[in-house]
Amino acid sequence: MNSLIAPPQSLEELMLRADALAGKTIGEIASNINITVPDNLKVKKGWQGQFLEQCLGADSGNLSQPDFNHLGVELKTLPIDLLGRVEESTYVCVLNLIDHQLLQWQQSAVCKKLGHVLWVPIAKRAEQGVTESLIATPFLWKPSLEELEILKSDWENVMELVSLGKIDLLNARLGEVLQVRPKAAHSRVTTKAYGANGEIIDTLPRGFYLRASFTQKILSDNLKI
Repeated sequence: MNSLIAPPQSLEELMLRADALAGKTIGEIASNINITVPDNLKVKKGWQGQFLEQCLGADSGNLSQPDFNHLGVELKTLPIDLLGRVEESTYVCVLNLIDHQLLQWQQSAVCKKLGHVLWVPIAKRAEQGVTESLIATPFLWKPSLEELEILKSDWENVMELVSLGKIDLLNARLGEVLQVRPKAAHSRVTTKAYGANGEIIDTLPRGFYLRASFTQKILSDNLKI
């Protein structure tokens, strides 16, 4: 999806645009700009985020950079129920399994994307469709020094396993707030990685995700839920 509007020139402009969407349904917004809403997000994973990027003027075409790169802000949608409970973990970025040598935390995509985040909570009942999903109150968030240390530690532990070729030890149980999960449409999709003996192997693509318990705390702290 290409952006519908020019990138915002300041954080204030970005928040004005985001606040203007609050209280509206995905269907209302899409109808106003003549965009077709998919029936099922399981088939169109990531559609809501891409849709909001269009509406808000995201300008980054580089997956390792924040969505509003000139502002240093990443956009993340946060599916919640009508009681404000986070319903799933939040995808951050792809875990690079092959080109990671000498990569430091500060240069990692995780660090860049989570340095400053525009969270857009999206609320709906389980039986409601995508068009009925309601944009709740957007807010900007920066991790505290304590949260940054936890994120860094989780990331470094993962990258140590990757560098040692211990891909099979990566699972969703690892990490206090940052976890690794498969990131593929089906099991036939593979990517390259290093094995335990330094050989190139085929394995499932993986991604970094924030645990729902962590994003729930972020949501509760910022919106006083």
